[in-house]
Amino acid sequence: MEDKPVKLPSPWLSLVPIIVLVGLLFFTIRIFGSSTLDGASQVILLTATAVCATLAMTVGGVSWKAIETCIVKNISSVTVAILILLLIGSLSGSWMVSGIIPMMIYYGVQIIHPDIFLVSTCLICILVSVMTGSSWTTIATIGIALYGIGKVQGFGDGWIAGAIVSGAYFGDKISPLSDTTVLASSVTGTPLFKHIQYMMITTIPSIVITLVIFLISGFLHQSTPTEAILDFTNRIDATYNLSPWLLIVPVVMGILIARRQPPLVTLFLSSLMAGICALIFQPELLDRIAGEGVAGATAQFKGLLTTFFTSTSVDTGSETLNELVKTRGMSGMMNTIWLIICAMCFGGAMTASGMLASITSVFLRFMKRTAGLVGTTIVSGLFMNICTADQYLSIILTGNMFKDIYREKGYESRLLSRTLEDGVTVTSPLVPWNTCGMTQSTVLGVPTLTYLPYCFFNLISPFMSLLVATVGYKIIKLQNKDEED
Repeated sequence: MEDKPVKLPSPWLSLVPIIVLVGLLFFTIRIFGSSTLDGASQVILLTATAVCATLAMTVGGVSWKAIETCIVKNISSVTVAILILLLIGSLSGSWMVSGIIPMMIYYGVQIIHPDIFLVSTCLICILVSVMTGSSWTTIATIGIALYGIGKVQGFGDGWIAGAIVSGAYFGDKISPLSDTTVLASSVTGTPLFKHIQYMMITTIPSIVITLVIFLISGFLHQSTPTEAILDFTNRIDATYNLSPWLLIVPVVMGILIARRQPPLVTLFLSSLMAGICALIFQPELLDRIAGEGVAGATAQFKGLLTTFFTSTSVDTGSETLNELVKTRGMSGMMNTIWLIICAMCFGGAMTASGMLASITSVFLRFMKRTAGLVGTTIVSGLFMNICTADQYLSIILTGNMFKDIYREKGYESRLLSRTLEDGVTVTSPLVPWNTCGMTQSTVLGVPTLTYLPYCFFNLISPFMSLLVATVGYKIIKLQNKDEED
């Protein structure tokens, strides 16, 4: 027996699960602080899901089967992302223990002057993310190394993570290799390079303002004394066997990315190569990680596997450096994966109940002018990021919802594709329970709300998009709705 079409509930009723979610998260964050993601947020998301499902079944007449089907579909859509998260955990652990990241930190603190560290960090992440097309890969590799350099130079967690995330998402937004860039252009029917070219109008001013802020902030920063930095580099040199041969791993990874190999293959091979480097260059370190009771090849095998799947700690003689080189492996990603699954449950229930569509229909009332249309799209995209907890779903849902509206009002599809990137792609890492927000927070070890105020590029982009629409710069309306191919 087929389910009846869902009748959209009232917007006020649809807001109830959102209010429950936000209210409970507010108190949960105040109680648990930075450990909220260890389980409290997951329970809150499931509670909000239960509230949504109960209202849908009792008031809206939606069957449990329909809700369950949508939840399962949502979870299945992020299975690849979950596997990528596991491999990122393995990658960060193996790159740290093998000496790849410590070597980057060792030379980085000697090359990058503290006055220009923040702007250099942002520029390096821009370069890497444009070449790779992946903010996740950029942050999980060079981002971790830059974070370590920043900590040694005395910068705050929020400033460092903000510079890393800002640079990484610039590339994620404009790189032709980026899946979100391709997705936004394909959903709206906009040629890829036409989409990228049009994005430059809002993206370039946003990143220029961001770089100026980081440049000024760097000169105002009181850097760590040279003696402390020298102590850090000496301890790294004493703990790890640093060798230029370790650079083979990131070089090979860059080649695999340039050849557009699947992310799962690239991350797996990079982790495997780093593991081999650990066996060659850091055998004593693997023995220490393995602990007592084993020796020789057995100890190194145990130490290597431990590096891949669970947390490791190395005593360098400095408590700060110990915290910096500590790894979590695959198991360190489990709270994030747990949170993603719970977030997908909430997004599925909101979609199946029709509550998501009901709330977004309210936004459509504010689209009388170009600025109102763009502003409504941005707010809808951010709302989707909050509710569905996934940037890909948010791009697809928002794009499909507004595509016909933009066309009916005579706007080019590239205006919608650019607005999707300005309102969805760059705001996704700012939502604590979004897949991007959870991933970057877990990888860098910095809570989302800690780095959020310093992600200037991500915060400026939506406002820049709205400003350009208000001014009307390069906003060309089609004379004929069939004019655009």
